[in-house]
Amino acid sequence: MPDDFRDLDAVLDKFGPRVAFETLTSLLPDIAVFVVDGDRNIVLWSDGAEQVLGFSRKEALGRLCLGAIRCRTCMLGCGLAERGTIEGHPLDLYRKDGQVTPTRKYAKAIYNEDGTFAGGIEVLLPTDSSFVEEQPARGVPEDVQYFHGLVSRDRGMHQVFQIVRNIRESDAPVLVRGESGTGKELIARAVHDESERRAGPFVAVNCAALTPSLVESELFGHKKGAFTGAIADRAGLFAQAAGGTLFLDEVAELPLEIQAKLLRVLEAGVVTPVGSNNEVVTDMRIITATHRSLRDEVESGAFRADLMYRLRVVPIFLPALCERTGDVELLLNIFLKEHNKHSAHHIDRIAPDAMRALLEHDWPGNVRELRNTIEYAFAVGQSSELHRTDLPPEFRQSAAAAPEIARIQTPTAPADEAAQIAGALTKCDGNVGQAAALLGMSRPTFWRKRKKYSL
Repeated sequence: MPDDFRDLDAVLDKFGPRVAFETLTSLLPDIAVFVVDGDRNIVLWSDGAEQVLGFSRKEALGRLCLGAIRCRTCMLGCGLAERGTIEGHPLDLYRKDGQVTPTRKYAKAIYNEDGTFAGGIEVLLPTDSSFVEEQPARGVPEDVQYFHGLVSRDRGMHQVFQIVRNIRESDAPVLVRGESGTGKELIARAVHDESERRAGPFVAVNCAALTPSLVESELFGHKKGAFTGAIADRAGLFAQAAGGTLFLDEVAELPLEIQAKLLRVLEAGVVTPVGSNNEVVTDMRIITATHRSLRDEVESGAFRADLMYRLRVVPIFLPALCERTGDVELLLNIFLKEHNKHSAHHIDRIAPDAMRALLEHDWPGNVRELRNTIEYAFAVGQSSELHRTDLPPEFRQSAAAAPEIARIQTPTAPADEAAQIAGALTKCDGNVGQAAALLGMSRPTFWRKRKKYSL
């Protein structure tokens, strides 16, 4: 130790290293400082860490660091043990409330005499000066909630967020139901990130994309020589998700014979790789999703009733974007700001005719379609104002083209109401906005009734 540090050592000896370190971190209230041991468990969590990431000291201490330091793009280790030092590495981290916090990471590893990793001191410096704990961004309404990459001011979506929080200590299977583009995988990831399995892997697969002849091998694995092309043992998705979560999107697309084997896995907790007689114990949480009604699939004979009940222990229903009050305008502004940050073309405002078209659109592709629409506008438009001509072709039809049909009085009998909803859709060539106006309903009410009668 250089002589220059002797006086410092004498002072620190009087305080004690822990008091000195905690005093130093208390002077950095806006910067996250934490310490991990050789197993990467958090042993010190500063006040600034509570502020930046939203986890209390009680929630963070003793946990694997990946449980509180949740990267937006991955759940991989940072490589500190191998690299020794990290200097200013950019990270977008999820706070406890789901908001994304851009940071730069600085860290220094500590090693034992034999060279093994003994722990490390890490610092996260927020790079977004507008960050304020538990507060929405400036200009955002107070009823807006951010949750694991999702944002909404709609009460129905807020209820979804609360369900995910409520089941954080449960390992029960979850079934997410929602139209394409509503964020089913984001909700599945939120369930994983909120759960006790957050430090484990999140393995996602779209069942509709699995090759029918190889779906069993993909899910359960196979042994070498089990079939032509099986040149080595391969772990299936269930094995890959060990200790974490397996997300099966579009689960209704699984063949019936695979459904029977999936049911056995869930009930017995074991998988049998293709070509093997040995059962392998599984340890993962399963989340499934579908845009279809599994009850309808059961009635048609395309899905097993016993499997449906096994998968939908906790059902979560995601509302369509057209049913989410206030979210279209909210998301429009968010997507505009995102593109303005990374695009040479800036859009500062939306012309009235374009805004009217956007707000009246049915959004059959939901949030995904809205995001793609804004991306189209940035690619095609040249002005700082977004005009209707900057939108995709489906937005350019004149609202005045609505058929001149006298408003129909909405009946009270369900059968008559269903018939009139179907008739209104036919008269309006499937245009939901026009059909809703024809019946004197709001668009969200029309959508709910349409779903109620499966129209």
